[in-house]
Amino acid sequence: MINQKKYAAIDIGSNAVRLLIMTITEQEGREAHFKKTSLVRVPIRLGADVFLTGRISEENIKRMVDTMEAFKLLMRSHRTEKFKACATSAMRESKNGEEVTQLIKEKTGLEISIIDGNDEAAIIAATDLHALIQTDKTYLYVDVGGGSTEFTLYSKGKTVTSRSFKLGTVRLLENMVSADVWKEVEEWIKKVTKEYTKIDLIGSGGNINNIFKSSGKANGKPLSFLYLSSYYQLLQSFTYEERITQLNLNQDRADVIVPAAKIYLSAMKWTRARRIYVPKIGLSDGIIKSLYQETLETSRA
Repeated sequence: MINQKKYAAIDIGSNAVRLLIMTITEQEGREAHFKKTSLVRVPIRLGADVFLTGRISEENIKRMVDTMEAFKLLMRSHRTEKFKACATSAMRESKNGEEVTQLIKEKTGLEISIIDGNDEAAIIAATDLHALIQTDKTYLYVDVGGGSTEFTLYSKGKTVTSRSFKLGTVRLLENMVSADVWKEVEEWIKKVTKEYTKIDLIGSGGNINNIFKSSGKANGKPLSFLYLSSYYQLLQSFTYEERITQLNLNQDRADVIVPAAKIYLSAMKWTRARRIYVPKIGLSDGIIKSLYQETLETSRA
């Protein structure tokens, strides 16, 4: 007997807002299978408002309401059973974040949870990361967003420590990350990884996925430090326009990809990692997995 259901996740980030719809197939005696059915991304870039002015602008509030209304219709068309919407760094820091979530609820009926960096790291850890992590190895998981970066250290298959820093691509573009923040991140990474001799990185986020895609590597194979370093130099050698025309990058990706590459490279340097694995997972996947887990636990209770 096979049972299928659809769950959705909305990830409201500092650079883009995403809707992920997954089909979950349940079969007696087997582990549930998750398949991505639809992914829609709208580059609203809330962080550009918030990190500069402390508020979400009227124009972007309107775009948010329209986007949520569209997402609601898409979820209805897909006959989605359950969904969860999470907002991260930009909404967290905006003075009118709660106000905006209230307005969206009034206009669309969709409820949004504003989560902190630790919740974000925990939700990401709920993804299929365990399938990639070998129990005899040590990894630093790096999830680069527009407003923050989440770092999680795994060793022997378990989480050792986790931390979120206000180091994000949109913040870096707006020159809103001080040298002190970089130093704090460097010191923290060196401190938590110093007792491990060999560490690999795991990277997630739209930018590293884009870099991985352009490498032509087979899924599951890592990128080397050398490859990432030379690609970063290539990105820097092009103008914003050239990145769009010659590297075929979207307008909202062509600028943030440079600071993102810098964050991953810095983390590799500070951990002495020679390679970075790029699984196709992120916050949206984690939201759906944790939503499914909650449902299972409720039905068992």
